[in-house]
Amino acid sequence: MPYTLLDPSSAIAMPWKNGGGSTLELAICPAGANLDDFDWRISSASVASSGAFSRFPGIDRSLVVLAGKGLHLQRENGQRETLSGDGTIAVFGGEEAISAQLQDGPITDLNLMTRRGAWTHDLQALRLQGEQLVENDAEVLLLWNAAQTAVRVDAGGVLHDIAAGNGLLVENEPGPLHLQSQRPALLYLGRLKARCR
Repeated sequence: MPYTLLDPSSAIAMPWKNGGGSTLELAICPAGANLDDFDWRISSASVASSGAFSRFPGIDRSLVVLAGKGLHLQRENGQRETLSGDGTIAVFGGEEAISAQLQDGPITDLNLMTRRGAWTHDLQALRLQGEQLVENDAEVLLLWNAAQTAVRVDAGGVLHDIAAGNGLLVENEPGPLHLQSQRPALLYLGRLKARCR
C-alpha cells in the first residue's frame, strides 16, 4: 500500500542495539530486516537516562526530540549540540561516538536512518498553519505530526488525518500533498531516495 499511518501505540517495541533502552520500530525496509541489514528505518525511543548512543556503522542518521525538555549531544569532535522540541535536528553518521545527556528529565525522540551508499535522506522541520502544498519527488516520504492537534493530508484526492504524535508514510506515490491544520503545527518532513545501483 502506498500510504501507511504510523502509530506508536501499535509499533513493535525492541531493545536498543547497545541494550541501554528500548525503541519503537515504526517502519523498516525491507520488511523483516533487522538492525544489521536494513535499508532504512524509522523509530521512536523514550530516553530515561543519559548515556552513549548505539553504533550503526555505514548508516546516516537524523534525530529530533518530540517530547521532553531536551537532550545535549556530545559529538566525537568535541562539539556539543542541544536538541529540543522546537524543530532542531541532529544529523550524524551512525559510526560516530556520541553520548547524550538529558537536559531535565526523560525525552521522546524520532530517529530516521538510511544505509549509506544505498539510500539518502533529508529531514526538515515544517511549520504549518492553514494550508500548504508540499511537493513529493521521493521514493519514500515521511510526514510526522509533532503538534498537539491533528493534521489533514490530501494526497491525490485521498484524505488522511494524522493524529498528534503520529505519522504518515507515502511510498512510490510522487506528486503534491496538500496539508491543512486549523492551528499552528510542527511537522517533520523526511524524503528518502534510493541511490542508483
